[in-house]
Amino acid sequence: MASAVALDARENIYAGILLTGVAYLLFSMQDAAIKLLVASLTVWQVLFFRSAVILGGCVLIGGHKVLAASARSPIVKPMLLRSFLILAAWLCFYSAARYLQLAELTTIYFAAPVIITILSIVILGEQVPLIRWLAVLLGFAGVFIACDPATFGITLPVAMVLMAAFLWALSIVLMRKIALQEQTLVQLVLNNAFFLVIAGTPLLVLWQMPDWKQTLLLVGVGVLGGIAQFALFEGMKRAPVSVIAPFEYTSLVWAFGLGFAIWGDIPRREVFLGAALIIGAGLVIIAAEHFRRKTARLQ
Repeated sequence: MASAVALDARENIYAGILLTGVAYLLFSMQDAAIKLLVASLTVWQVLFFRSAVILGGCVLIGGHKVLAASARSPIVKPMLLRSFLILAAWLCFYSAARYLQLAELTTIYFAAPVIITILSIVILGEQVPLIRWLAVLLGFAGVFIACDPATFGITLPVAMVLMAAFLWALSIVLMRKIALQEQTLVQLVLNNAFFLVIAGTPLLVLWQMPDWKQTLLLVGVGVLGGIAQFALFEGMKRAPVSVIAPFEYTSLVWAFGLGFAIWGDIPRREVFLGAALIIGAGLVIIAAEHFRRKTARLQ
């Protein structure tokens, strides 16, 4: 009986890893579409459309029942807190982007998975094996090499990006606690309802009428973002935060691939080396889980 329970837990972890990997791929595709859009539209308008499309999809799937369930959900306040954490992270990140190179921004920001692992111990009480620590640090080393950053000083912009990484990490850990308390569709409704209000307020002044191409891209951003959020929330239910944290690094790999496909960007040699380390971090986690699963079968 104990072996069967252990095997079920391992299957859940594999599912969580797969869902998380898919989520970050879709998030990367979403970011590529947003990069095309923000050349002519404000970030607030993109965020508003994204949330509106996701909310519309939730209503089509769940009907009025999901709206009623969301209104009386016990996680309304935690989800509101998480929405503000993410908003604050974005404000810190994009404010610092005026003063730092993209390589510097990316390197500092990808401290987030390390912070997530630490917070998963402090807040969630998770037990983090040494192998997972090694995977997280390996992934961070890959990002560092891929970006080939200059030497950082302790400046205000650097501190702001570190704060953005901390706030994002805190929102991920908070989402792990929320994910265990409520169905995924309700979480999607609450999360995007809050963002719809937050993003909609500045549009009273900043609204621009999109053309048909921009409208298609805006809808695409919403579809990609909605499916990615669903996959990430479901992944959070199936695997510990410290297990899936290294897979956030795959966003960098997808970003390089999409950059080449869309804009013809050719990565440097250091990028390929860093990408290999990032992929290696994920493989370390998968190999460790495979070993544990094999051990459980023998017991």
